[in-house]
Amino acid sequence: MGNCCATTGPLVDTNSNKKKGKKNKAIPYSADEYGVTHGSTTFKLQVLNELTGRDISAQYDLGREMGRGEFGVTYLCTDPNSGEKFACKSISKKKLRTAVDIEDVRREVQIMKHLPKHPNVVTLKDTFEDDDAVHIVMELCEGGELFDRIVARGHYTERAAAGVMKTIVEVVQVEF
Repeated sequence: MGNCCATTGPLVDTNSNKKKGKKNKAIPYSADEYGVTHGSTTFKLQVLNELTGRDISAQYDLGREMGRGEFGVTYLCTDPNSGEKFACKSISKKKLRTAVDIEDVRREVQIMKHLPKHPNVVTLKDTFEDDDAVHIVMELCEGGELFDRIVARGHYTERAAAGVMKTIVEVVQVEF
């Protein structure tokens, strides 16, 4: 007997709304079928309960890869109407192997939705989910990671460290 994984999210019947003859633009993780087959119907995993849409390519152009993590890839993302740039974290559903993994993605989106407006807190713009991935579009921060800055500098002066700590405390104070 193989592994069994359950999720609290609804399953979506993908056979009922397929458009014949229409090809989709290439998007991350769209190479393979991913889902559960029951009889002649294939069900796709639905991770998010509330989302902006199902086709990210209808609203954004995905550009160069900016980073890579355990579950997905972050791309530079552009709104073609305004030219505004964002970051898009694309999480492959194939990598969401357990109910805990799925819940972690849901929790990440919920936390981002409820974060306060603050200049030092990344804001969530949109969420998309297609058959193969969850796409989280958020404010673009090009300053890099604090850890990488510390490693690159070798050390921080007491004054510089105090400035960083002040910013962190201000963000925590706004949140609580």
